[in-house]
Amino acid sequence: MSRKTGSDTRTMPDSSGDRPILRLSRFLPYQLNHLAETVSRSFSKIYAEKYGIGIPEWRVIATLGEHEVMTARDISTATSMHKTKVSRAVAALEKRDFIARDRNPDDMREQALRLAPAGIALYEDIIPKALAYSEDLQNALTSEQKQLLASVFDELHRAVRERDGD
Repeated sequence: MSRKTGSDTRTMPDSSGDRPILRLSRFLPYQLNHLAETVSRSFSKIYAEKYGIGIPEWRVIATLGEHEVMTARDISTATSMHKTKVSRAVAALEKRDFIARDRNPDDMREQALRLAPAGIALYEDIIPKALAYSEDLQNALTSEQKQLLASVFDELHRAVRERDGD
């Protein structure tokens, strides 16, 4: 049977003839994730070789560099990384003396995380490279496209919040 899907015609075995077909490469959530992963992997080459850290570790460093002191739970929320991934990244960074933990005297289960001196040095070395990388990507767009992209991001965030009831 021949089925029309967007500009693509496919032959799909289907007894009902009404089964919808999803073209993953045109599915917006996939496209956004794929682009984000591609950009993230590309940028990770800047710090992976020199510092031997991965994407989760970089995100923890960047978040602590921005906010100075946070709990692992706060980092998880801020980065949208699963708490297990944050926990592993924190442990790896602590082992290499990039971050330090301060226990909360009121709740010994909660630990405030901050960059240690080696983490501050790493952060200060990478940030100019991160900003330059971001600028290079943005320079691929015209001023109008940059404004449109910012608007599209805002609208997609709003749509997700509305859909999820936030």
